[in-house]
Amino acid sequence: MVRQPLTPEQIEAGRRLGAMLRLARAGRDLAEVADAAGISPETLRKIETGRLPSPGFGTIVRLGEALDVPVQELATTWLGSDLPLEAAS
Repeated sequence: MVRQPLTPEQIEAGRRLGAMLRLARAGRDLAEVADAAGISPETLRKIETGRLPSPGFGTIVRLGEALDVPVQELATTWLGSDLPLEAAS
């Protein structure tokens, strides 16, 4: 299966998500958060910097748990809207 290139909107969504995760991590060590989420520090670094703009759902769920951020809030940020998911569809 060939993966389709990401659209500019998906790339921007990844940047928003990365910025939110960086803010949520605040003063916590990147390696500590990555370990708590079960991912490598390099993967977390790529997500936070937008170089991995479309991480897997499980990764997002684990990061939300590690940072105590609800998945709904992460999804809303990725969508770029303050609307509930139902209204943004």
